[in-house]
Amino acid sequence: MTSQQVIRSYLSIAGLYTFAASIIWGVNTLFLLDAGLSIEQVFIANTGYTIGTLFFEIPTGVVADTTGRRMSFLLSLVTLFITTLAYVYVGENGGGVVLVTFISIFLGLGFTFYSGAVEAWLVDALDATGYEGELDRVFARGSMVTGAAMLVGSVGGGIIGTIDLVFPYVVRAGLLAILFIIAYANMHDLGYESKPLKLNRIPAEMRQLAGASIRFGWQESHIRLLMLVSFLQAGFMMWAFYAWQPYFLDLLGEPDAIWIAGIITALLSIATIIGNAFTEWETHRSGRRTNLMIGSLAVFGICMMGVGLTNSFWIAVPLFLIAMGTTGVTMPIRQSYIHHLIPSEQRATVLSVDSMFSSGGGIISQLSLGRLAQQVGIAEGYIVGGGVSLLGLPLLFMLRNLGGEADIIIGDAGHSGGQAAHGIPEISQVDCNPHHIPESATASD
Repeated sequence: MTSQQVIRSYLSIAGLYTFAASIIWGVNTLFLLDAGLSIEQVFIANTGYTIGTLFFEIPTGVVADTTGRRMSFLLSLVTLFITTLAYVYVGENGGGVVLVTFISIFLGLGFTFYSGAVEAWLVDALDATGYEGELDRVFARGSMVTGAAMLVGSVGGGIIGTIDLVFPYVVRAGLLAILFIIAYANMHDLGYESKPLKLNRIPAEMRQLAGASIRFGWQESHIRLLMLVSFLQAGFMMWAFYAWQPYFLDLLGEPDAIWIAGIITALLSIATIIGNAFTEWETHRSGRRTNLMIGSLAVFGICMMGVGLTNSFWIAVPLFLIAMGTTGVTMPIRQSYIHHLIPSEQRATVLSVDSMFSSGGGIISQLSLGRLAQQVGIAEGYIVGGGVSLLGLPLLFMLRNLGGEADIIIGDAGHSGGQAAHGIPEISQVDCNPHHIPESATASD
């Protein structure tokens, strides 16, 4: 495969995966409320998903870093197909919060097979095919494609949900089956040699990769700071993304207008795409990734607090859209930054640990803010969560002060022909030590 073929495959897979996932995003909270759960129980159920992502990240990272990224992705599709149908069955038959939460844990398992594996496949394959470009642009285009897929999926899910809230889940299962066939035929590991995984070797592999994730993840000061920021911001987003559905409909005075939820989800996709487009434009200029992350987080936190402070639907929705737009800016920048620091052999594992930090923040956020929403109100959850997100700003300033090659965006005029200049640095284990990084003019269901 050529680099362009790899990129096209990545965009196709990521787009179809997001399309299948997003079919239910605009209606999931409404489905659970319709199934008899309270708003607090909804977030308890969602916490089950987050717990699953937290505890299964390392084991599924072992799968991706041994049997291969392709196998991990196929397992994701199979797991999500089964658990999506089980989720609907339990919800429709009065299973209650305990059974819904139990199924949600295994939905989390399905997504951990995906998280990190497809990104790692992309970066390794581009490295193997001699790609000469900035990763930021590839990730930005990927986010634009997934944003468009989310737009179509969420609007379609909202429309289908007006007929019956069960239908979007059935459609999702069908799309996952189709994607399995496509991925099986077109996704092959490049630049990475898989190896057999024996059951009796899993504990040893887990210990080895857990140690590698600490060495190349937590002990690398740049990545550690990014993980802590993700713990605060992404953790809050896991609550905020599902809390807006009943909150905005109540502000509008139309609690049963499911189609409006689909339209708002589509607008969120557009906002994210605009943020992605800004990132792709910005990467044509030389600059610092941390500057973009700092500005985006500041706007994000302030807008989220504004969502809770206003009692107007017409003010709250635009503020939420702006906040989502900033995540469209940050996501590809952050992805490229972290890939500059991870060796290929540990790529999927370190990305899984990074996802674990987000999940840990999500567990705390969904339980605490879900309780606050039940006892006081959803608006107060946005005020508190937005304020907590702003605590990540000092961490990003610390990251900026560390400097390093990963912080540099090399614009079109700055390409000099080496791999490191093109966004896929040649990384050794020593290179991941912050003391050896050259100094220069430096996104659950």
